[in-house]
Amino acid sequence: MSTTNIYKVKGMHCASCASIIERTVKKIDGVENISVNNGTENAKISFSTEKTSPEMFNQKLEPLGYSLVLPTANEMGMTENKHAEHLGLNQSKKEKLKEIDSMKKGVFGALPIAGISIFIMGWGIFGKYNLVTPMSGTMYEFFHYLLPIFATYIFITIGKPYLLGVYRFFRYGKANMDTLIGLGTSVAFIYSFIVTAFEDVLKPYLSVQYNFYDVSIVVITFIALGKYLEAKSKLKTGDAIEKLLGLQAKTALVIRDGKEIEIKIEEVGHGEIIVVKPGQKIPVDGVVVEGLSYVDESMITGEPIPVEKNVNAQVVAGTINTTGTFNFRATKVGSETLLSHIIKMVEDAQGSKAPIQALADKISAVFVPIVLVIAIISFGLWMYFGLPVFGFSKTLSFALTSFVGILVIACPCALGLATPTAIIVGVGKGAKEGILVKDAATLETLHKANVVVVDKTGTITKGKPELTKVEVLGNKNEKEIISILATLESKSEHPIAHAIANYAKEKNIDTKSISNFEIIKGKGLKGVIDETEYFAGNLKIISDLNISYDTQSLEQETKQGKTPVLLANKNTLLGIVFVADPIKPEAIETVKAIHKLKKKVVMLSGDDKNTAEYIAKIVGIDKVFAEVMPKDKLNIIKDLQNKGDIVVMVGDGVNDAPALAQANVGVAMGTGTDVAIESAGITLLGGDISKLVKAVKLSEITMNGIKQNLFWAFIYNIVGIPLAGGAFYPIFGWLLSPVFAGFAMAMSSVSVVSNSLRIKAKKL
Repeated sequence: MSTTNIYKVKGMHCASCASIIERTVKKIDGVENISVNNGTENAKISFSTEKTSPEMFNQKLEPLGYSLVLPTANEMGMTENKHAEHLGLNQSKKEKLKEIDSMKKGVFGALPIAGISIFIMGWGIFGKYNLVTPMSGTMYEFFHYLLPIFATYIFITIGKPYLLGVYRFFRYGKANMDTLIGLGTSVAFIYSFIVTAFEDVLKPYLSVQYNFYDVSIVVITFIALGKYLEAKSKLKTGDAIEKLLGLQAKTALVIRDGKEIEIKIEEVGHGEIIVVKPGQKIPVDGVVVEGLSYVDESMITGEPIPVEKNVNAQVVAGTINTTGTFNFRATKVGSETLLSHIIKMVEDAQGSKAPIQALADKISAVFVPIVLVIAIISFGLWMYFGLPVFGFSKTLSFALTSFVGILVIACPCALGLATPTAIIVGVGKGAKEGILVKDAATLETLHKANVVVVDKTGTITKGKPELTKVEVLGNKNEKEIISILATLESKSEHPIAHAIANYAKEKNIDTKSISNFEIIKGKGLKGVIDETEYFAGNLKIISDLNISYDTQSLEQETKQGKTPVLLANKNTLLGIVFVADPIKPEAIETVKAIHKLKKKVVMLSGDDKNTAEYIAKIVGIDKVFAEVMPKDKLNIIKDLQNKGDIVVMVGDGVNDAPALAQANVGVAMGTGTDVAIESAGITLLGGDISKLVKAVKLSEITMNGIKQNLFWAFIYNIVGIPLAGGAFYPIFGWLLSPVFAGFAMAMSSVSVVSNSLRIKAKKL
């Protein structure tokens, strides 16, 4: 049996780490696929449970300095909330905060030492050119023996990961960012130690004044500081999940054996009656069975105005009861709730990879070995060409500076962070706006689409018939006509009957008693009210009564998509009401906004041609396909794609699922069916189609952020490596100190994460 699980990864620092983990696990028999995300520090692994296990993954990874947090919510049979408390997201954050606190202590302990080292370095340089009083012999001797102690302390306290990187390289042949830093600083330290320890022996052959203790100290400190700032910034990128988890109630007040009992949210079962008091969060999804209140559903719909909830109304976990007390029956619990579904979608999306990341991953995978080769070549070239010009001691110093500088500045950390951090922030921002993104590929593709295909019912229209017009024709007034119709239709379950009943309720029009009620199949209803027999239904029922009427005005209304319900007695047509599926208020503005984004809008509908074309004209839709079946919708999407169009499909029903799956990007309305939502790449919560425009803008902003990150990451390495290698020394006399290289490398990662965080502030 195959399964796919997401695991938290410990010990991962960069894109090269991700590459090492992927290559190592992929070799294990039974592993079908693995994707490691440096931004979320997650590994998504598909594997055969018969051939391998998560424990096997750790056996292979732990010698390399990595480990997986094994159990997932599904494996442990827990709700998302309980799992988060036990082990998962909240626990991961606690561990991360602990790790960051430890990093902080190490870095702030090292900074004074780095400051002293920079002071010594500066004094030596400025004293050489008589800009300050040169260092005395005693002071030189003091610092000469103090710096090795400082450097050793730095390696022991904050330099361990880099030493592990060197060990991993020589023991297993696995190299990452830490390997580069570790090799560079270790070589500098060992050279300096040899020069210091064997000073008298080497003095005739080598200028012992050249050592690199200060370089090792400052480089490691700067990089550790950069990693600390990066870790703090990365923690902010994933706060969307934390906030969503914070929406979940911890307990529920249930009625058992006639008593109200407070239980943990995980203990709530299907069908249980739950009491919700003012100010409380609704713990699970359900249907109101008793009481009346107003519920704040802004976390789902984005609308700040509380929604009235009475008997049979649906309530959603995480929303807040405002005024009254009500009881509801639990229909979805644990991971079934909409909120749990949202959390799962956001987590999966943040952990996924965008296609654009493939380039960065490929480069990162081969980057470290290439950099090692470049550093060695640079060292060799300096020794070959420098000896005749500078002499042995000075040439060796230049060669080591170049070697260490290249290793330090070439770390592909910024490159590895470029895509995942932007995706994490983009997906999180979407969740806050009521836009749920299933994966990174969807986010990348959305803004490229040139055709938006929309379903009519439930997408452009509300999907719920409403009474839109009343025509009085006989001796009854509007109130009387509605009262009689509502009385007749109260015996029917037809959607049109519900529309008339709701209209009567809104207008506070009472129904009457009825006798001799009868359904006339295919035509309508009849019954006796106040000793008079009334008929309600379509044109056929009126034709049977041989009552004449003006067909012209009736036809005009039907062409607009309205369904007429005629009311008559045996002799006279008393009135006509028109029922229609009204256009969503936001639909017209949404279509205008999509046109401004230079995208064409196509509408698909199973309705008749006249109705579909009338609605399309009002909304401003470019092209209409009417009277289409579900398979037709799928074929229309395929035809558009065959013409070279990148297609977005927006729908809400089961019949839209095949088309949603076929489209380049499927967008489901959050008010639609579970099947539609599962088939789509994006879900718009609350059924608000205007969020589609925001989703397109989010896609564009996120991708621009990724491109900016990749550009600066590439430019940084393209310029930095030749500079550190000394390529500009013969022309300008430029040779990048490893200290500045370390600082620049650290800040590059911080700048990439900071640029990704800017997405949060962008207006959609």
